[in-house]
Amino acid sequence: MSGQRLKRIEEFRLHDVEALRLILTGGSVVDWHRLNLDSPEHARQLIENHDISLEDPKDLAFLEHMKNEAVTFLRRHFSFAIPKPVEESSIADLLMLASTKGHRQLCACTILKTVQIINHMAGRELLFRLPVSDRDLFHLVEEKVYRVVGTMLGEGFPISEFVGGRKNLDSTYTKLLSKPEATAAALYDKLRFRIVTKTGADILPVVLYLSDRLFPFNFVVPKQSTNTIFHFRSYCEKHPHLATMVPEFQGTIDDELTPGDNRFSAPTYRVIQFVTDVPVRVPPHVMQLAPPGSELLGPLVYMLCEFQVLDAESEAQNEVGEASHEAYKQRQREAVFRRLRLGSRGPQGES
Repeated sequence: MSGQRLKRIEEFRLHDVEALRLILTGGSVVDWHRLNLDSPEHARQLIENHDISLEDPKDLAFLEHMKNEAVTFLRRHFSFAIPKPVEESSIADLLMLASTKGHRQLCACTILKTVQIINHMAGRELLFRLPVSDRDLFHLVEEKVYRVVGTMLGEGFPISEFVGGRKNLDSTYTKLLSKPEATAAALYDKLRFRIVTKTGADILPVVLYLSDRLFPFNFVVPKQSTNTIFHFRSYCEKHPHLATMVPEFQGTIDDELTPGDNRFSAPTYRVIQFVTDVPVRVPPHVMQLAPPGSELLGPLVYMLCEFQVLDAESEAQNEVGEASHEAYKQRQREAVFRRLRLGSRGPQGES
């Protein structure tokens, strides 16, 4: 995407639409069987969206290290036959190979899927090694988000409201008490951001812009997405430009909405909500504090963030009746109070 502007629906590429499907449904690129990048520049943009600089020799060395680790793993555990030209390809070249056809395309996809996991694990390990607080790391993420969204607002993008911040402790306690299976490690919304667009037609271009500038689509957390606005296949079939791409979609083409698993949300609540790891480049002065050997883990950490995107009309509908935030919080508070008083006994065991 060139320039500071939203891409119109008529400009969406097949890669864009597939990325949006993954974000809205909470899918995983590990289940994909191809990419649809259309130029080396497109591949370069995807790499740089991971906060990796193709002009930095250290970053290039890290990319090469991850690729070699992936190739070694695949050969060691699966005796995977990888042609020499594929093995010697750069990550950027593998991305383009994965967008072609044939055996080399299959090999490139398999290597890239493994690199995805290795990269993510390295970032997580580095996160645990850094002698910095969550608060400091949250600040780095917030700076990145506010910079991107600030540009959107400054350029007059169709955004009527933006709210971001950290979940306060009282809200965290209530959420943990309301879900028997919840643990502090499984909280995905410690950092959360909400964008309200002017119209429903603005939602997908805004989500696509965010995935091109802020978080790579491949780091959306699987099975943590909610989509109660778009019947995606039907939406595509109604747009002549998108309709031509529907037969090329990979995987099951489900037209159903994707409701969340939050039992306190009303059935009428409308939102696009997803959780993603946002890559953050570790400042050099912080990296110097890491234990020896940490440089092998690369320059990035990943911080989980929750994003909500909806249009102004849906926002207005959500503030009426059972879908309102106050009604939601009341249902949650009542459930927590019952659980604290009764435990698993239920109403019949109340004394």
